[in-house]
Amino acid sequence: MLWFSIWTVLVLATLAGAFLLGRRLWRSGVALGRELSRAADVAAQLADRVDELQAARGAVDTGPTLFADPEPLRARLAELRAAAAGRRAEREERRIATRKRWAAYWR
Repeated sequence: MLWFSIWTVLVLATLAGAFLLGRRLWRSGVALGRELSRAADVAAQLADRVDELQAARGAVDTGPTLFADPEPLRARLAELRAAAAGRRAEREERRIATRKRWAAYWR
C-alpha cells in the first residue's frame, strides 16, 4: 500500500509538471507566432520602402561598364570628386571654427 501511494504521488507530480511545461511551451509558441507575424509585416513595409526609394532614385545604370565609353564615366567621377572636395572644405571650416571656440574657452 505504501508503494502504491508513493507511485501515485510521483505520477501525479509528473503529470502536473508536464502540464506546466506544456502550457509554457504553448504560450511561447503563440508569442513566437505573433512576433513572426509582426516581423513579416515589417519586412513587407521595408520592401515597399525600398521600392519607393529605388523609384525615386531614378534610372541609374549600375551595370558592368567594361566596354562602355569612358568619357561619361570620367565626367561622373570628376563630379563626385568635386562634390567630395566641397564637403571636405566645409568640414575643415567647421573644424577650424571649433578649434577657435575651444581655444577661446581655454584662454
